[in-house]
Amino acid sequence: MNIQKVTFRNADMAWDMAALILLPEGFDESKRYPTMVSVHPFGSCKEQTSSAVYGKALAELGYVVIAFDASFQGESGGSPRYVEDPSQRVEDISRVIDYAVSLPYVDEDRIGGLGICGGGAYIFSSALTEKRLKAVVGITPVNLGRLFREGFSQYNPIGALEAMATQRTAEARGAELQVNELLPPSPEFAKQNGMTERDLFEATDYYKTPRGQAEGGATRMLFSHAQKTLSWDAFAFVETLMTQPMMAVVGQKLGAFGAYRDGHEVYGRSIVSKDRQLVELQDWSHYDLYDHPQAVSLAMEKIGPFLSQHL
Repeated sequence: MNIQKVTFRNADMAWDMAALILLPEGFDESKRYPTMVSVHPFGSCKEQTSSAVYGKALAELGYVVIAFDASFQGESGGSPRYVEDPSQRVEDISRVIDYAVSLPYVDEDRIGGLGICGGGAYIFSSALTEKRLKAVVGITPVNLGRLFREGFSQYNPIGALEAMATQRTAEARGAELQVNELLPPSPEFAKQNGMTERDLFEATDYYKTPRGQAEGGATRMLFSHAQKTLSWDAFAFVETLMTQPMMAVVGQKLGAFGAYRDGHEVYGRSIVSKDRQLVELQDWSHYDLYDHPQAVSLAMEKIGPFLSQHL
């Protein structure tokens, strides 16, 4: 498998986007290939699960895979840094598709999308209006708007919005940017401080150890620019606009980030999808689905035939 590192800029952008293109074995540029856009989780980067795990698995099945860094994050441009804006994250997917269809070896009629965690919800949201996506898969998808309104704001979204407003005003007047670290610094610190809730602890074990740590995976967020996240719903209009085949893959070991709940919701509401599928993995958790070989293998056993049928 060949991996190419690229940057590109669309006409509507003031910054470059960075991506990895994973090419299947025996790649021939004169041929046209089914292509997958791979979307990284909230707080992640292209070098982590979106390329190294699912991107690799998809390329081994014969797909061209484009795993990219979100705007304002990783190696992609955009300022200020560490902005998590759902509308921008969804628009980034269209920007990547714009780039993909400019490549002679991409079959524009066989483009799909896969996302993990927040990226899973973003790929579902994108598919509602981005009909160049012909099939989409969400791996342990988390509706970030719902999570921000609930646990991330301690169930006080209005208080969070007021604090963001105050901080943004201060920054506009010259104060230092408030960049929040989203996770404990290490699993040991988490244990010592009673931070052992499954998703929080397993996220720390992934992002803060050599298991998943990557330079671009900063797990940081610019607090003052997160307001729009609280009014966003990844699954708005799913009942009427999710026409493409869709698959949600969830683990039955539950955690506070709510992917099991969100996966069931988007599946249940996708009533106009040409083929909707829900895959539940009994013995696995949210972060097992990032990189645990057996969990990923079980997921790919379902994803492979689903994509083969529709792409």
